[in-house]
Amino acid sequence: MKDIKIESILTVYEDYNELPAAIVSLMDTASKARLKAYAPYSKFLVGAAILLDNGEVISGNNQENASYPSGLCAERTAIYYAGAEYPDAKIVRMALTAGSQKQPTTTPIPPCGACRQAISEYEVKQDSPIEIYFMGTSGKVVKSHSLANLLPLGFDRSFL
Repeated sequence: MKDIKIESILTVYEDYNELPAAIVSLMDTASKARLKAYAPYSKFLVGAAILLDNGEVISGNNQENASYPSGLCAERTAIYYAGAEYPDAKIVRMALTAGSQKQPTTTPIPPCGACRQAISEYEVKQDSPIEIYFMGTSGKVVKSHSLANLLPLGFDRSFL
């Protein structure tokens, strides 16, 4: 028997204003999408913006439903739209912002497990990493150079 150590390396920006201009623009798109989210039950709004290698920017937000499992996260709303409209384009990067309408959200909020799996599918499909930037509604911003960094030992088509 042996132990295996798995590490993730993340870059932490102390503030939104430290981000490169291209990331600020993408995060602004995610913030605008967040404000349009439909979250009457959780009061937790999430916005996502995706930059494709063809220059297109796709945004999405969470869409809740009284039957909770029927809702969809912002990340999957955006990534599935990108896949449907631009099936040959690669995803270069994603910006995510999330926050509660009940209290300030200054902690960076990463994608949930289901969204990590969905993003992983596209990262494997395109055989190139997807940068992911995530934040609350203010405060620190975290960057992961790839989804695999957030989901080590991921499940993909090679197991099927």
